[in-house]
Amino acid sequence: MKNNLFRKKSIEQLLNEEKGRSNGLRKILSVRDLTFMGIAAVVGAGIFSTIGSAAYNGGPGISFLFIITAVTCGFSALCYAEFASRIPVSGSAYTYSYVAFGEIIAWIIGWALILEYAIGNIVVAISWSGYFNNLLVHVFNIHLPSWMLIDPLTAKNAFIESTSALASGAELTAKQIKNYEFAIQAYNTAPMIGDVKIFFNLPAFIIVALITWLAYIGIKESKKSANFMVIFKVAVIIFVIVAGAFFVDVNNWTPFLPNGFEGVLKGVSSVFYAYIGFDAISTMSEECKNPQRDMPRGMIYSLLICTGLYILIALTLTGIEHYSNFLNVNDPLAFVFEDRAPWIEKIVSISAVVATASVLLVFQIGQPRIWMSMSRDGLLPKQFQKIHPKYQTPSFATIVTGVIVGIGALFIESDLVTDLTSIGTLFAFILVSGGVLFLPPKIKEPGKFKLPYINGKFIVPILLAGFIYLFRTRIELAITEFSFSNHQEILFLVFLILAIVITVLTIIRNYSLIPIMGVLTCSYLMIEIPIVSWQWFLIWMALGLLIYFLYGYRNSKLNLENRI
Repeated sequence: MKNNLFRKKSIEQLLNEEKGRSNGLRKILSVRDLTFMGIAAVVGAGIFSTIGSAAYNGGPGISFLFIITAVTCGFSALCYAEFASRIPVSGSAYTYSYVAFGEIIAWIIGWALILEYAIGNIVVAISWSGYFNNLLVHVFNIHLPSWMLIDPLTAKNAFIESTSALASGAELTAKQIKNYEFAIQAYNTAPMIGDVKIFFNLPAFIIVALITWLAYIGIKESKKSANFMVIFKVAVIIFVIVAGAFFVDVNNWTPFLPNGFEGVLKGVSSVFYAYIGFDAISTMSEECKNPQRDMPRGMIYSLLICTGLYILIALTLTGIEHYSNFLNVNDPLAFVFEDRAPWIEKIVSISAVVATASVLLVFQIGQPRIWMSMSRDGLLPKQFQKIHPKYQTPSFATIVTGVIVGIGALFIESDLVTDLTSIGTLFAFILVSGGVLFLPPKIKEPGKFKLPYINGKFIVPILLAGFIYLFRTRIELAITEFSFSNHQEILFLVFLILAIVITVLTIIRNYSLIPIMGVLTCSYLMIEIPIVSWQWFLIWMALGLLIYFLYGYRNSKLNLENRI
């Protein structure tokens, strides 16, 4: 059984299967389209919302965190590019893991990618709803009923918090009192069925339905829409940076690291969430004109452009407003211009609606193609690989993705799945980076990307020694005050042991530096995510393994071929 669990697909087998398909996907994407798709996926909810909480924790120093995260993603992006240049078929990290590690790992990563794509899109849809409502109120003076704009759990928690705050007798600002009274009124006036208050996020559901329809009718239409939205939102972000420069007070950049480097690292999950998406374009390999050349370029170009924008925005925001004022601010770009230049706030609101819609589009395109690839391998029912005869899109998988995301956006609390999405993505990055080490050597071919080999034999041990020196206090406390109840520090010690083992293997086997750094940096970011998200992630993985053993293991295409 062990051999069956780790049965692999060869690169030649995948290429032959792709050539033999009579009803494939439409090949129309160029390197520019792929770069725009990458920017569309990355520049979205992160830059318009989660950057606020990161700024509160890390101050102006979060610009360092963007650089660290970009370098981390850069290692993984280069490894994705290596796989994409060799395996120009849909499936992203799922397909790559099938080649490098075998079926069970491929299934696990495919299941984890559902966290990144389908579940992550729930967060994006909810974020879009907030910006859309803000646009309706401040630009068009249209007020939707509150019970149509929020999930049940958030509404109940807001009611309890507001009631307690007003009853406590604590000194509150006029704005706080207004917000608390609004939350209580919204809860009390919500319609009821029996004894149950009715709350749902209608705009979030509507945008999911519209985006799903666009993804369903064709990649050409989706490409045009994504390109337009990217040009618009990048133009607005550059405008915000230039306009914001006139309001910057350099005194707000002092201290640059108000809560030390630990404060900066508290924003790991928020900032990393802003980067999720550049890998989504690897799901579109079969729709790319020249995937072995253009796919790597598209990923790397989009990552570089987005990193530059993120750093400039972080410095602009923390220069305009003191970092301590970003507590519980969910729309930081609009927040800094609210009193200074209200007309810019309106432009930001429009851009936020467009930006989050573009993210939603790319992820709604990506998820069905992963399910399509899993179905082709027999791990999911055949309906998921069905290609629409007219639109040439994975029609059934696209509809299923829309239903899951739409229902989730109606009723689920966004904070519940943000960290889960980051874990799923980091897990994919780790396996893709590690998988490169298992690929056979390849001679550089003209017009095709090849991951440069840099011997990590001496560099990795030096970097590990530097890490141990910088974190010596944390290591000492984790060991001397070891407790099974301190889960975060247990994860830290596990990472340290893993790093030492990988370093020793690198010395012995002369592993390449880039994939090793991809594994180590993503592993570190993973352990900084709160333990509650780890618990839900493990439950999700257990559910995935149950489905695999009940269906995928027996119906696997490789399993059926072995029986013949």
